[in-house]
Amino acid sequence: MQTTNLLLEHDRQHVWHPYSVTQAKTPIFPVKSAQGSTITLMDGRTLIDGMSSWWSAVHGYNHPVLNQAIEKQLHNMAHIMFGGLTHQPAVELAMQLVEITPEALQTVFFSDSGSIAVEVAMKMAIQYWHSQNQTDKKQFLTIRHGYHGDTFGAMSVSDPENGMHSLFNNSLLKQRFVDAPNCTFHEPCSKEDIEPLICELATHHSKIAAIILEPIVQGAGGMRFYSPDYLRQVREYCNKYNVLLILDEIATGFGRTGKLFACEHANITPDILCLGKALTGGYMTLAATLATNEIATSIREGEPGLFMHGPTFMANPLACATALASVKLLLDSPWQKKVKNIEKILQKGLNPCQEFKHVKEVRVLGAIGVIELYQAVDMQSIQAEFVNAGVWVRPFNKLVYLMPPFIITDQELTQLISAVVKVVSEIKN
Repeated sequence: MQTTNLLLEHDRQHVWHPYSVTQAKTPIFPVKSAQGSTITLMDGRTLIDGMSSWWSAVHGYNHPVLNQAIEKQLHNMAHIMFGGLTHQPAVELAMQLVEITPEALQTVFFSDSGSIAVEVAMKMAIQYWHSQNQTDKKQFLTIRHGYHGDTFGAMSVSDPENGMHSLFNNSLLKQRFVDAPNCTFHEPCSKEDIEPLICELATHHSKIAAIILEPIVQGAGGMRFYSPDYLRQVREYCNKYNVLLILDEIATGFGRTGKLFACEHANITPDILCLGKALTGGYMTLAATLATNEIATSIREGEPGLFMHGPTFMANPLACATALASVKLLLDSPWQKKVKNIEKILQKGLNPCQEFKHVKEVRVLGAIGVIELYQAVDMQSIQAEFVNAGVWVRPFNKLVYLMPPFIITDQELTQLISAVVKVVSEIKN
């Protein structure tokens, strides 16, 4: 216990955590190990994981197949620069991603994180139009309530007022925003939903390089689910007004919504696609930006004849080998059946929360369950309550949500949901 206390004190004094400060009063829980769908704390308590480590650990923790992939690759090389060199894990992973994503996406750029994948996509779009001698096309259009990452380009296309980055508004490039659609997942897109975007495109398309969206599910900006019909119409109007479409599937990719990629709900293909999070099964940091041959060719044949980006740890062999094993593990599993089962249990289990007066809405799509409250939660108290209930859930603002690993058992999921419903029921207005 003394060792744990000392660890926590050193952590409090010296370590920054996400969206936090040093010497924070928010409770921190030291982890000893993780296995399957459970996290074991240093004090011996075990927690059922409802977050998949921020939506990435779809296979759970300490998976033997992924462990073996890392160990095997480690004996060859942990890392090698990607400038002027290549290696089998990167090439095989690129080929695998090209095979499973929409057919028109034929080229792959690897980076270190989801935020950088978005930055790469934005730079690709700008450089593409530059190669087409349309240098005025350098702004981006998106919808409110979005979240695309914490780096400066990604922040600029995240919600500028209600998002997490309003502090930086005066320091960011000014992008174009329209209201997000109100049509829910099962509804058609009305004229009122799409009209703001059409008007913006009609007026400013000569300056817009691309529309960037999280397809179907807006993640950290509000966990909103919108209509595939809206996404279909966005694709049509991008074509009409000669604007690229970037889809950020960092949170939704690899089965989370019930489709392998969320854009499949609308049966559309973006010009650029961003992947991350579950790409490596949550084992290592890796992201990918896929683009069409048209974009790749245009950049190659334009000035300066190179795509101007190159991360030091681009296509890290350990990460690529792990990602390749993770994607194969997913594709070889009955993941659609698992996600459908999780969806069914989430719907039944979370539905009672709709009766609570302090709950605004309960919504479920695929392996995503959301309880939206009328008031923001008190993180300092509710986090400890979830841990005391034997589960790991990380709410934010007015949202208590679940994105469990796909390998979670029915018993574990039921236990997780029961704990969440109990804690939410006891929230005081």
